[in-house]
Amino acid sequence: MDLNQVTIYSARPVETVEFFEKLGLKRIVDSLPRYARLECPDGESTLSVNIDDEAVTTNNIVLYFECDDLDSEVDRLKSLGLEFDEDPTDRDWLWRQAYLRDPNGNKICLFRAGENRKNPPWRVK
Repeated sequence: MDLNQVTIYSARPVETVEFFEKLGLKRIVDSLPRYARLECPDGESTLSVNIDDEAVTTNNIVLYFECDDLDSEVDRLKSLGLEFDEDPTDRDWLWRQAYLRDPNGNKICLFRAGENRKNPPWRVK
């Protein structure tokens, strides 16, 4: 099984798509302001944004995007005007990560874990 896509329902679809384009995702379907689909720059996963006219959708998710050079990517995004809730920080679980939010308030984690992403020293054998 492989993750195909995640869909974010939003009262602000245009702003949400622009946010993820700043993160480096590429728009591959454009039916804004109703819908758009973006592909990740690495791998096969996609992210779609669908209008939520009633703005009643509540998301309790965190989207994780791995970056080869986290600190440089955070600097690049800050230069584009994005604000971070937490700057890059080394964690006990052997990841370095930073947090920001999309225009809908969804939490976004940019991180660098390398081999530890799927194979930490405590992985179940």
